[in-house]
Amino acid sequence: MDKKIVMITALLLWGITAYFSYAYFSAGGSVTRLVSPSKQYQTPLGNGVSEEELTGPANEECPINGKMLTKGHKRLWESRRPLGVMIENHTDARPQSGLSSADVVYEAVAEGGITRFLAIFYCQDAKYIGPVRSARMYFINMLQGYGKNPLYAHVGGANTPGPADALGYLRKKGWDGYNDLNQFSIAFPYYYRDYERNPGVATEHTMYSSTQKLWDFAAKKRDLTDKDEDGDSWDDNFSPWEFKDDEKSSGSVSSIAYDFWDNRPAFGVSWSYDATTNSYTRSHKQGGPHIDKNTGKAITAKNVVVVFMKESPARDGYSGGHLLYGTIGTGKAIVFQDGASIEGGTWSKKDEESTITFKDSSGKEISLNRGLTWISILPTGNEVEF
Repeated sequence: MDKKIVMITALLLWGITAYFSYAYFSAGGSVTRLVSPSKQYQTPLGNGVSEEELTGPANEECPINGKMLTKGHKRLWESRRPLGVMIENHTDARPQSGLSSADVVYEAVAEGGITRFLAIFYCQDAKYIGPVRSARMYFINMLQGYGKNPLYAHVGGANTPGPADALGYLRKKGWDGYNDLNQFSIAFPYYYRDYERNPGVATEHTMYSSTQKLWDFAAKKRDLTDKDEDGDSWDDNFSPWEFKDDEKSSGSVSSIAYDFWDNRPAFGVSWSYDATTNSYTRSHKQGGPHIDKNTGKAITAKNVVVVFMKESPARDGYSGGHLLYGTIGTGKAIVFQDGASIEGGTWSKKDEESTITFKDSSGKEISLNRGLTWISILPTGNEVEF
């Protein structure tokens, strides 16, 4: 009898140890809890703002994308700094959560023809964001245009020695352990694994957070709000885009379509123009409308911008094939807005800390419509059908 008790006790201890070891290592080094979406940890809105204050007259301009929002929204964004979140686009990650609440979204291939998103949040909140995935150099370069020390949320990142070493670059820039919100060093409740949002997928597709959790962590643990520990504001040297109100459709571009890589149709994109809302509805070439799980609706954008950058392999020995994009300099760009295309334009980013800008064929900066701007980075030489 004593031997049986010992064996049963040993088996129980083994099971408990195995469970917590799995949770620890699947989280990248910090124990994450598995939670139901209805029971997950939430923080209250910051700066004493209530949900009711987010309704009412929209007469305050978001400095990131020009959208007109309420005074309650403004009180919130004035207490924080831009937040960039890496969201994956593997087919098992769909539908993602939070993209429709972003101010700006950047899209490019992460590896193997699979695209990934950098969602910039500042003026609006998302209670669920994810699945969150790893960092890449060119997304960091885009984020660097959003003032001093923007927050960067991701789960690990490319770290093979060489030009694509994203984690090494973050350490070099002094972001590591400061404005870099790498999940590897931040445990529950700020990040958590949720197996219920997309049931049946692999663990790597289950990491989630929320804007308020991440802004809350930055404020409490890193002393980063709208100002840093020295009292310097994040936007001292930030250059916003120029914005304009919607205009009556001035063209006949009703659809847009493009691929990032050949023979990867699951990641090809199409957009359809809706004249009644003066916006573009996003779809996957394979898979139908691109739904945000938070809303249950297809993602729409006020501006669709396609930029062409030189794509090259990092050749760093990583088996998945890390990539590089020529994010500094200038190149071809096409801007779609108001049902029309602005062709012959260019994008420009003079250095790492500069905001990417868009100009027409005469060299004049293009004013963007107020609302979500979606920027897709295509390899130079790719074609866009419209």
